[in-house]
Amino acid sequence: MSELHPLLATRWSPLAFDPVAVLSDDDVSSLIEAARWAPSFANSQPWRFAVGRRDEEIYKRILENLAAGRQHWAGNASALFVAAHLDQATLPYAAYDLGQAVAHLTVQATALRLHVHQIADFDVDGLRSDLEMPDDLRPSVVIAVGRLGDPAMLPPDLRVWETALRTRLPVAELLVNQAPIT
Repeated sequence: MSELHPLLATRWSPLAFDPVAVLSDDDVSSLIEAARWAPSFANSQPWRFAVGRRDEEIYKRILENLAAGRQHWAGNASALFVAAHLDQATLPYAAYDLGQAVAHLTVQATALRLHVHQIADFDVDGLRSDLEMPDDLRPSVVIAVGRLGDPAMLPPDLRVWETALRTRLPVAELLVNQAPIT
């Protein structure tokens, strides 16, 4: 395997978050700043974020709109971010650009020794309504951010998932009509 930068090699998406760890203002600012500097089509920067820290009303609103199966573990994260993109015909790559911003935020979180778990299973309309988002803004993903917690706190089925070895498809399966890279 080719050498991978440690920030990428050590990144993973846990379910077990420390229920008492707190994200500082500097941590939140650093994560948003990383997203801000992501590349985007014609420098359009079509991403927007809503951020709620545990015990804040916005956090509770975000959490309530997650699927029930996500709420019990995501509720231990220090913060919940809603990542959304402008949904306009003039910004054809807005969803892709948002993915870039979230990826930058994720790598920055790893650099800060934080962990991120992206959640796509949520009530889009409920979240948009509860956060009073404008009509041209489309929530795409909720991002749980925090310090690593104890997997023993998870239910048995999630504990198995949490402690399993990380796997990835072989490179040959990722390349289309091309000889494998050696």
